[in-house]
Amino acid sequence: MDEVEKKRIVWRSRRGLLELDIQLERFVRDVLPGFSDTEWLAYSQMLLLSDNDLLDYLNGKVPCPDQSLVPMIERVRAQR
Repeated sequence: MDEVEKKRIVWRSRRGLLELDIQLERFVRDVLPGFSDTEWLAYSQMLLLSDNDLLDYLNGKVPCPDQSLVPMIERVRAQR
């Protein structure tokens, strides 16, 4: 994955909900730079979720129905 695409993914991490922004900001700063291309892709797929759904999954209010996203959601949750 090239640097331009990585910058796009980082930009897409900025969301519309403050609480979500705070959680993702820490993750992007502390964890994302060390990701492999496969992990970048998984993170990018997670960002396709709506803000409200993603926040609910990260806060553990409801389980994510897409099992392929669960490992990344758990990684973000662990960073809090």
